[in-house]
Amino acid sequence: MTQTTTQASNVLGGTLQPCCTSPMTGFYRDGMCNTGAGDSGAHVVCAQMTEEFLIYTQAQGNDLSTPVPAYGFLGLKAGDRWCLCASRWKEALDDGVAPLVVLESTHASALEYVSLDDLKQHAIA
Repeated sequence: MTQTTTQASNVLGGTLQPCCTSPMTGFYRDGMCNTGAGDSGAHVVCAQMTEEFLIYTQAQGNDLSTPVPAYGFLGLKAGDRWCLCASRWKEALDDGVAPLVVLESTHASALEYVSLDDLKQHAIA
């Protein structure tokens, strides 16, 4: 997979900042919530996991807690930051379990799925 060489913008209009490198996140596993061709899930929202959200997303069919050693995935725990699918974050928002987000590390394309006001209301201070 290759990504574009242009610098992506975050939802605040600045340069997209890293989300997390431990665990290594992002569609491109580069620590950034970048997106591009092939990222049909739009993994662009940098969110800090909560136990409530991890239970919720597992019930929706996306288990982020269980390790998958074959893919080098150790599983997430509360407190970890991860690039979430924008539509899953919006779904969690609608169901009252949206995790907090890092605005500087959330890709501008997230605004195609959710409003900046909603993101700001769930921003990590």
